[in-house]
Amino acid sequence: MSLMQRYGKVGGLLLAVVAVAFMVSQRAEASFRGNLTVQIDGLRNQRGQLCIRLFSSSRGFPDGGERRVKGQCHKITDNPMILTFNNLISGNYAVAVFHDTNGDGKLNRNSLGMPTEGYGFSNNPAYTRTGPPRYGETTFLLAGSNTSIRIRMRYGN
Repeated sequence: MSLMQRYGKVGGLLLAVVAVAFMVSQRAEASFRGNLTVQIDGLRNQRGQLCIRLFSSSRGFPDGGERRVKGQCHKITDNPMILTFNNLISGNYAVAVFHDTNGDGKLNRNSLGMPTEGYGFSNNPAYTRTGPPRYGETTFLLAGSNTSIRIRMRYGN
């Protein structure tokens, strides 16, 4: 016995409404958007600018500015600095930040490749002398309307 035979036109209509509502909720869930607030602690001084890059994949992380989702540099006015990215699609992200003391827009390094300016990453991974952390060590989930993370700056010298 079909639903139409069992419940008539009203039952069929109700089933169609439920199916459409389910499809709409799935689509809304897939395109959910939220805001990310990043608090950056431990800045040494207010010289230069603070540059922050947001990534949604490992491609280009952490230096590849052209592969980032969003990026911005700001004059340092406070310690801690609080920066916000608005209207982000839900998903996994990673943040890389550096204290650009000379204003050249890049993280400067010494002859051994070690940073000479301050830097930090989401999840504050342990310092390693082998290079920057892997993307997977720094990812977090943006799933709510407002997500907040905290990054502690590190300085090599």
